[in-house]
Amino acid sequence: MQLGRLLAVCVLALGAASAADGAQRLNRTLELLAQGQTVFGTFVFDMSVERAIEIADSGYDFAIIDLEHRPADLSALRTFLLGMTNKRRIMEKGSLQMDVTPVIRMSTSNVAQTELLAKQVLNLGAFGLMYPTVSRREQALHAVRVSRYPQAKNSADMEPFGLRGFEPFHPGMWYWGVGRREYYRLADVWPLDPAGEIMLVVQIENREGVENIEDILTVPGIAAVLIGSFDLSTSLGVSGEVGDPAVQAAVARVVTACRARGIAVGATAGTVEDRLAQGQRFFNVSREALSRARAAVGRNL
Repeated sequence: MQLGRLLAVCVLALGAASAADGAQRLNRTLELLAQGQTVFGTFVFDMSVERAIEIADSGYDFAIIDLEHRPADLSALRTFLLGMTNKRRIMEKGSLQMDVTPVIRMSTSNVAQTELLAKQVLNLGAFGLMYPTVSRREQALHAVRVSRYPQAKNSADMEPFGLRGFEPFHPGMWYWGVGRREYYRLADVWPLDPAGEIMLVVQIENREGVENIEDILTVPGIAAVLIGSFDLSTSLGVSGEVGDPAVQAAVARVVTACRARGIAVGATAGTVEDRLAQGQRFFNVSREALSRARAAVGRNL
């Protein structure tokens, strides 16, 4: 614990000047999405320090750290997040902005179960939350509510009303490298709050989610949608057949709905070229395909 606090203090000291000038977002992935860029990420199932160090210098824009299919070990997550802190890059950039944005995939999107875990994960310093198997508008709305604080009276973005509990000090402030007042100003979901630094991603993974996609997307505060192609194929009765016409039609419907609302969207299967041609711009790609994918959109390393 003392080592973690010491590291966080070092990060704060190195980047405090940059945070004060407000010239650069803390959340690099949101910065890129706001510019209309295509972003690339990967899933992480191994929360070792060694894997954290590898991810921090990987060239990805974001990393989705999985708490759905792995134990929700918050102590391991705390260590992993600290391991992603690349002090050399902080010095080179003169900024607190991490090269790779840590996004936590929640264990569920169940309305009755998300509030506590969202609060704890955000208090560790997460810059994004991904909610799996969102099937109804109610789930997406609750995801937004538990991911934000109640807003100041008469704020333009008071709704959806936030449910995140207030704590005067928590490790997330140290991890972001900002003071309490600044953290509470920035810890909101984008684009509902244009200055918000929290990225909320919903996963569409079953028939019901596809059928309700237009309704789901009416919820403000969704930054991106990721289509779980393999789970979707199972829901449609063709398990593993991600190229099946029914799966492809469902993916196309979700992509079309997201693009109509200007929300970044991606699927977990298909070639880079096919996904780009369809207008997807929220990608999970293998390390081997990353350079080729970035080059295809003019984002060379």
